[in-house]
This record gives sequence, C-alpha cells and structure tokens, in this order.
Amino acid sequence: MEDLAPHPGDLEPIETASRDEISSLQLERLKWSVKHAYENVPFFKARFDEKGVHPDDLKSLADLSKFPFTTKHDLRDHYPFGLFAVPRDKIVRVHASSGTTGKPTVVGYTAKDIDMWAHLVARSIRASGGRPGDIIHVAYGYGLFTGGLGAHYGAEKMGCTVVPVSGGMTERQVTLIQDFKPRIIMVTPSYLLSILDEFRRQGIDPRESSLATGIFGAEPWTNSMRLEIEEAFDMHAVDIYGLSEILGPGVANECVETKDGLHIWEDHFYPEIIDPETGEVLPDGEIGELVFTTLTKEGLPMIRYRTRDLTRLLPGTARSMRRMEKITGRSDDMIILRGVNVFPTQVEEQILKCDGLSPHFQIELSKSNRLDVMTVHVEALPGSSTIDARKTSAKELAHHIKSVIGISAVIDVTEPGHVERSAGKAKRVVDNRLKD
Repeated sequence: MEDLAPHPGDLEPIETASRDEISSLQLERLKWSVKHAYENVPFFKARFDEKGVHPDDLKSLADLSKFPFTTKHDLRDHYPFGLFAVPRDKIVRVHASSGTTGKPTVVGYTAKDIDMWAHLVARSIRASGGRPGDIIHVAYGYGLFTGGLGAHYGAEKMGCTVVPVSGGMTERQVTLIQDFKPRIIMVTPSYLLSILDEFRRQGIDPRESSLATGIFGAEPWTNSMRLEIEEAFDMHAVDIYGLSEILGPGVANECVETKDGLHIWEDHFYPEIIDPETGEVLPDGEIGELVFTTLTKEGLPMIRYRTRDLTRLLPGTARSMRRMEKITGRSDDMIILRGVNVFPTQVEEQILKCDGLSPHFQIELSKSNRLDVMTVHVEALPGSSTIDARKTSAKELAHHIKSVIGISAVIDVTEPGHVERSAGKAKRVVDNRLKD
C-alpha cells in the first residue's frame, strides 16, 4: 500500500490547533447554538424551561451537562418539520431515515449547512488520503439516506471526479471500477464484501485494481474486518462516522497515517460520553454512549443528542481534535442472550478467525422451550464448502464464540451465496423471539 499521508501544509489550521484554541472556539459556538435552538424551536424552549436551565447558564463547556438530552423519539414526535430552527423556505434539502421502526426521522439543511457538510466530508476524504483530481467511486445509496449525497458533495468540494454509482448492480460496480480506475471507493463495509465476491467471481484479482483507499461507514465494523479488506484489495481501509440527526457522514474520520480511531471534527460538534443508564457524563477514556451537540448547524440544531453508539473519547494524535474509538456497537442493537450482552461485531471477530468462513453472516434469535437461542448463519468460502469442511468450520466457530463471548450458539454454515446480501446497511440481527 502506498503512503497517502497528507502533507502538513495541506491541513487546515484548526486541525493542528492547541486544545485551548479548540475549546475556546467550541464555547463560543456552543453558546450560539444553544441560544439559537432555544429562541427558534418551541420544543427546545419548553424542554429547557422544564429543566430550569437557560442559554445564559452556559458559562463553560462543563455547563452543558445541565441541559436536557434529545433523542430520536423527539424527532419522531415532531415529524416532519417540528424541530427546524429556520423558516421552512430557508431549508434547501431534507433527508430522512427509512422509518422501518416507526415514523422516519426527518432532518433539514440550510444552504450554509450543506456547504459546511461538504467541507467536512472533503476534510474527511483528505484525512483518508484523497487528493484533488482523484476519481471517487461512491457506492453509498443515494436518495433520502445521507450517505450518497453527503459523500458526493464532499468529493466535489475536494475537487475530485465523482462516479455516482449508488448501491446495487454489483456486476456493474466491478466493471466501472475496472474501466474508470477510481483511487477511492466510499461504501458500506458489508457491500464492499459483495463487490469483493464479484471480483472473484469474474476471475479478477482485486489487488490489481486501481483502488488505493476505501472509506467505510454507516455500520459498525471491526479492525479484523479492516485487515481482511486491506489484504484482499491491497488498499487502505479507513472509517468515516456520521448520523443524519447530527449531519450525515463527515462528523468524524480516521486519518490514513495512523488508523487509530476517528478524529471528531470538534470545531463543528461537541462530543460527550455518558453512562447509558444514568446519563452521567463520563471522563475521557471511559466507554459509554456517545452524545453530540451541534455547534454551527442552522436548520436543525441538536442539543445533547443521544446517538446510542458505544465508544470512548481519546486524545488527538494525527490531529489535535479528540478521537473516538471505533464503534463497538449500539446500546439499541445489543443482544441480551441469557443474561450475556452480545454485539454483532463480537461475532464477526470470531468468524474472521476461521479460515474456512467468509465474512457474510446473519444472527437469528429465537426461542426453544422458553430459552433464547442464537443461530449464526454464515457462509463457507468457495474452497471450503464440502459437508465435512462446513462441519469443521461450524465446530471451530462455536468454540470461539463460547470461549470468547461466553455463550453457546447454533452455527449454520451455508454454501457460498446463501446469506442475504445488502447494497446498503447490513441487517445483522433478525429477532424472532416475539414470534415464537
């Protein structure tokens, strides 16, 4: 893999500013954002008044802990435009979640918000090793999902050539990569695995492709998966983080020269880590739930938004801004199985230890005689799909899960191609326990 570290002169001054400079800017912007939300969104005014706090009470960054949290339920309760802080005709774009578990969460952007978003995605692309003039293959979904258009505008802001492929049509994805020769791909890690399968199906060595960097987001993925992807494609694999309620992709990004956690762009977002149960703010270095407050957003300011993502805050390395560790899971996708907390990423790590198994898997939860049962459906690699080989792999994986995670699981090793594929976010868990 080539050295893609940016030249220090290419960085913005804020990326190498002192902590004092960053904190001073954050406090100035935080005061504006809290006041903007209070004065322009009836929900925030009512919530602050109920809690007995006022924007004038914000004298230091630590004072933010006095203010109430915002949750996804609040956005759904005020569907569609009830949390916008500017007149509707000042909103130039809306995005929304899929709404598969209820009403979708709707987010709105002013023209200034869109420009800021593009700027931060461009910063993230540069941190990943991108340069003006690079061809970027965008395989995130376009539409109401923030991934495709967020990546697209940022790549254009960077001065790159964008190939707006979106998700799906995997055979065509490979053809375009071969023909257009992009240096960068932006895609979910699970869909990149489908693209990898298609390379191999066509008899093309992925290591000979033009790809130098993959920028992966929208779902948790492990460092073991990083190594798998980097080995398969001979390219750098870096993590990008975002969520539509806060912005979209580009809230934080790994630096290609270190790959040691995602630097949060703290000039636009103030992060906190809280105890998911008590809401208490935890010190840097402790694992808990990530909370964000936007510092510059006009259309939809968010004050202490609970992301449900679990991580911890660490000091800056390649940049002055603090890092967040790779997301280990979400407090709302954690599986509680017979009293043990399990995350899909933990299962993925054990699968990647088994030479005969591919990274394509899905966890099914069910009940048998009133007991919870976890079945892991996982594909054998093409060269390891005989009945005996699959039995051996199933036994090996069951052992790893039992010894590392501490639970017994039923392992269903299928032939290649039998686990459901996704061109967007992978659906890792199917919970049938309430159906039984």
